[in-house]
Amino acid sequence: MSFQKNDKKIINAWTMYDWANSVYPLVITTAIFPIFYEAVVPEKITFFGREFVNTEIYSYVVSLSFIIVAILSPILSGIADYAGNKKNYMRFFCYLGALSCISLYFFDVKQLELSMLSVLLASIGFSGSLVFYNAYLPEIATVDFHDKVSAKGFSRGYIGSSLLLIVCLVLIQVFHIEPRYAFVLTGFWWIGFSQITFNGLPKNSYNHHPKENQLTRGFNELKKVWVQIKKLKSLRRYLASFFVYSMGVQTVMLMAVFFGTKEIIWESENEMQTGLIISILIIQFIAIAGAYLMAFLSKKIGNIKTLAIVVLIWAIICVVAYTLIYTPVQFYIIAAIIGFVMGGIQSLSRSTYSKLLPETEDHASFFSFYDVLEKLGIVIGTFFFGVIEGVFSIRESILMLIIFFAIGFLLLLRVPKTNKLLPN
Repeated sequence: MSFQKNDKKIINAWTMYDWANSVYPLVITTAIFPIFYEAVVPEKITFFGREFVNTEIYSYVVSLSFIIVAILSPILSGIADYAGNKKNYMRFFCYLGALSCISLYFFDVKQLELSMLSVLLASIGFSGSLVFYNAYLPEIATVDFHDKVSAKGFSRGYIGSSLLLIVCLVLIQVFHIEPRYAFVLTGFWWIGFSQITFNGLPKNSYNHHPKENQLTRGFNELKKVWVQIKKLKSLRRYLASFFVYSMGVQTVMLMAVFFGTKEIIWESENEMQTGLIISILIIQFIAIAGAYLMAFLSKKIGNIKTLAIVVLIWAIICVVAYTLIYTPVQFYIIAAIIGFVMGGIQSLSRSTYSKLLPETEDHASFFSFYDVLEKLGIVIGTFFFGVIEGVFSIRESILMLIIFFAIGFLLLLRVPKTNKLLPN
């Protein structure tokens, strides 16, 4: 390596990508775009000649984006590991996502098929860039710093995205600027702040100089990583648990706002929009504390026990949401609890996986498997969420999430104890 691990400048540059790209999941997939989408797209809409519920289409398009990333990322990550150029791939997906966000300015319900292409490409760009971003964690920090550095990244993401959301809300509600401009601001924020990351991260951590066919060697890197994963019981069992509980977590994050629009009893349309934004900000700011608290708790009782507690809380949240949540105040309370465990589970899941990796230079390939499982989990979660909503209602869809968390919890208990995951 041409640099030292735990370098503050490099870690700062890395965490700034969370600051840069977290505006996409907040503004585009959670806050402003879902409300905009619900407002401009009728409840029943024709899409490629068939009639669907509007949120059903949205969940299918998001699912498709994750399928595409799940296919592409292992191939590209193998090439990136061999060639030592994962920063270039990270930059490509970053720009694809950001420019697609900007193109949402032209969203037109009369050309819904074309408009949803922007939604598809933005999601691909965001998810694709994360594979290569996450792969830097074990390269820039030693194992004992993984939880802390991961928490710092997610916390910066929550703060940065919340700041942009507040700016967008002021522009929309005070200056009466069209919500479409928020999508443009999101794209420029993402591209602009990502330059700090691209300028600060090492380009070729292990000084690889490829001489053979990169595609062929990329597949060879993947095969090598797959063989290692099959031999590592702790890593294999952790991935199985992560795959299942991540279905629940990611589906909640993607569909929570739609639950708020359809199942909560608001007095007016204006109160609904304001209330949803308030709940989202509550989630964001409490998630900061959740990320750091879970990193602290993992030091005391270990990563697996901490994750098991968090997953159990997620299951309880779903039970409560299905049976009790109908009023705005109840929605705010459950949002606060979601924020607390959301910050913890995202940060700790990433750092736990990073800790379990063997000594290797193939970090992008290893993290591509992590990302593929997460994306396939989202595909399954959002698909069945949409199917159940189409047959019954969005509230019944929550029952499926309870099952995901219950199984994920039981699988976590099967992860063997390793020194890396025990209390420090």
